Amino acid sequence: MSNLHYPQFCALARAAELIGERWTLLIIRELLLGAKRFGDLLDHLDGVSPTLLTARLNALVDSNLVRRVTLPRQANAQLYELTDIGREIEPAIRELIRWGGRFLFPPVPGDTFEPDWVMLGLDAIARRTPVPDIAIGLVVRHDRKSAAFTIAGGQNGTTIRKGGTDCKGSLQAPFDAVLQIIGMSISLEAAVASKRARVSGSAALVRKLPQLFDLAERRRGATTAM
Repeated sequence: MSNLHYPQFCALARAAELIGERWTLLIIRELLLGAKRFGDLLDHLDGVSPTLLTARLNALVDSNLVRRVTLPRQANAQLYELTDIGREIEPAIRELIRWGGRFLFPPVPGDTFEPDWVMLGLDAIARRTPVPDIAIGLVVRHDRKSAAFTIAGGQNGTTIRKGGTDCKGSLQAPFDAVLQIIGMSISLEAAVASKRARVSGSAALVRKLPQLFDLAERRRGATTAM
């Protein structure tokens, strides 16, 4: 169990005891993206020691937020994945990402970035109301790494899933350019002209990408409030 304890009979205090230790929320972020091996977690949590990661995972397992899964003998590996109780924290993580987004820029020199994290970031700003019934491919690149997604709209809002095949229009760009295009602080044409983005297939379809998110409206609201 976590060594963190607040002597208060309060649900928020109990939640903080479970997930308030350093690195714990980021471990949960990784597991929301899928089950992972210990080495995968270590690679994506730059700065955490193997000893500390082991302690955090043990505490999460003891709290029934995470479970260990042993793969068949041929694979000879153990995975960590969220339990049903652990996965119930996803809406709270989404709101934390929405809130934390205002403090994201400018990037801190030396910070690491994994393109896979974009899936949770985009889900946090996805519309939850009906949007155009379209599917747009997205490839987010960073240095030599990249991650592909499909951004799909419909009556239930916007969904983001891994993989970007079978889309009639796709956008390839670094994450900061993707946010600027979605937030309508730069146009798709300007991003392409400056070589910060590349479009494959239907540019008219990709131009509808901001309609699947509420980032532009939130930014306008923040500007109005100032």
